[in-house]
Amino acid sequence: MGCALLSLGSNLEPERHLAAAAGALRECFAEVRFSVVYRVPAVGFEGPDFLNAGAILQTELQPVELDAWLHALEDAQGRRRDVPRFSSRTLDIDLVFYDDAVLRGPGNLQLPRPELKHAFVLLPLAELAPGFRDPLSGLTLAQLWSAHPEHATPPLPTALVL
Repeated sequence: MGCALLSLGSNLEPERHLAAAAGALRECFAEVRFSVVYRVPAVGFEGPDFLNAGAILQTELQPVELDAWLHALEDAQGRRRDVPRFSSRTLDIDLVFYDDAVLRGPGNLQLPRPELKHAFVLLPLAELAPGFRDPLSGLTLAQLWSAHPEHATPPLPTALVL
């Protein structure tokens, strides 16, 4: 069994799409835990705020298989891939870590995900797995969050519970 840490986000009907994603993850994976859901301004474009969360799960799927499964879940929630990369979306789920794997490809799969630099990715994962070690830096997620520039002004939590 592998341990996967995911980043989830949506800014188009986010409550509906994040709840649907959480339900699908729970149906497929026996052990899934979710972080608090945070409200974050869109990054890289003008658009509605995102709701972002993290998830941690155990899976028998390998990283490439899990990434494909997550893309299919995004597609089922109406994710469009024919628009600019930085644009509004119904659902975005990134595989950020898979155990201590470091890899690139196929496609856009990259572990760890470089988006870990963003508070909206790092904070939820540090909340879920503070002792998890980033295989590149050797630091725990708690240490990375403590050193993050937005540590003093974190994103705002919402009332949404996944």
